[in-house]
Amino acid sequence: MKKSFFTNSGTEADDTAIHAAKTATGRHEIVVLRHSYSGRSATALSAMGHSTWRPLPAQVAGFVHARAPYCYRCPFKLTYPECGLACANDIEELIMTTTTGEIAAFMAEPILGVGGFIVPPPGYFERAVEITRKHGGLFIADEVQTAWGRTGDKWFAIEHWDVQPDIITSAKGLGNGVPLGITVATPEVADKYPGLTFSTFGGNPVSMAAALAVIRVIEEEDLKRNAAEVGAYLRQRLEELKQKYTVIGDVRGLGLMQGVELVRDRETKEPAPEAVVKVFEETKRQRVLIGKGGLYGNVIRTGLMLNSTKDHVDEMIAAMDAGLATV
Repeated sequence: MKKSFFTNSGTEADDTAIHAAKTATGRHEIVVLRHSYSGRSATALSAMGHSTWRPLPAQVAGFVHARAPYCYRCPFKLTYPECGLACANDIEELIMTTTTGEIAAFMAEPILGVGGFIVPPPGYFERAVEITRKHGGLFIADEVQTAWGRTGDKWFAIEHWDVQPDIITSAKGLGNGVPLGITVATPEVADKYPGLTFSTFGGNPVSMAAALAVIRVIEEEDLKRNAAEVGAYLRQRLEELKQKYTVIGDVRGLGLMQGVELVRDRETKEPAPEAVVKVFEETKRQRVLIGKGGLYGNVIRTGLMLNSTKDHVDEMIAAMDAGLATV
């Protein structure tokens, strides 16, 4: 992973990665995941795994959607590890039945962000990437939300699995509020990209200075380690809420990327999006802002900063506790 191309956003980073994969392989079909989010261009919206984010005009051909590694709502009604990674193995049949049999790439978020902080099980990416390369494809790790220490201990979330991407994309945390996207690739891939290309504001001096400062702060303050330690405490506190409130069906995540899925009934797992809205109203009154996600709008996505403390966690948990009490 030696060559980088800078743009303004995660959308542009993913578009660049898709273009690079197609150019490098000479193929045009890309496997993406259901429940995924890739951005807001026509290409990115076509790769989207959510119907609510895919307006009718934005349909670019060539994307096929694999089943998400969503253990809480396993599409095969199986349980890990007895499932044998059925969701990963299904990618091979998807390629054999819905593509030419040779693909340009498999593009996936290590943790599906907008999808509700879905964390694939151990072994998933190893098997998925093995299948991808068997059919001539590259692996694109979409780290727009997950990179720069957010998942704890690692710079990139994909490092939690034993795989090597051919392309990594990122944005968001690298600029820390400054518009910046990055696509990083191996020389073998990057050198095949068309030579005459540019991004008007990509790589501008202000964004580059900000990104360098962000990286230095993460290194000097050991924020990757902080994300792991404070994230573990956050997970503990969220699990305590799960014990207290039956409306919580699942708690999942890595590091400071933790999600809480709300359901009407733990047995049926019927989504409870209205409960999320009620929790939000109360947390706002407590002066705490949290996010939501998931295909059904029923997942609370916490968004603590990398330099969070356990006191920040306690403040957020108290607000969420008050919100869940209203439900």
